[in-house]
Amino acid sequence: MTDAERHLWSVLRNRGLGPKFRRQVPIGPFVVDFAAINERLVIEVDGGQHAESAEDQSRGNYLGTQGFQVLRFWNTEVLTNLQGVVAVIRRALIVPSPCPLPLEEGRTAQCVLPSPHPALSPRERE
Repeated sequence: MTDAERHLWSVLRNRGLGPKFRRQVPIGPFVVDFAAINERLVIEVDGGQHAESAEDQSRGNYLGTQGFQVLRFWNTEVLTNLQGVVAVIRRALIVPSPCPLPLEEGRTAQCVLPSPHPALSPRERE
């Protein structure tokens, strides 16, 4: 677990925001950083190596087809603006996921929310 993940986990654990979050959750072929399964919400905390990677796009698409809303935050964002990160998560928990149920095989949907932060330089992402 990275420092940023530990920092966020200190808020999410023990139902700190209401729902039960788990960490390092296997969903299909992927393992996500944090998930509230009943709420269909996934939270990923990324370092600079994740700058719009094809693997992250594939992962997000798959999770969307399974009915999950995906929130992505940079490590630095979690470490320097935890209050803002928590506000985005709270909002996502109130607003229903755009894909509440898994889709039939062969159908696709985009349920990955845009990053809640402005574009950061590669240095800021680490």
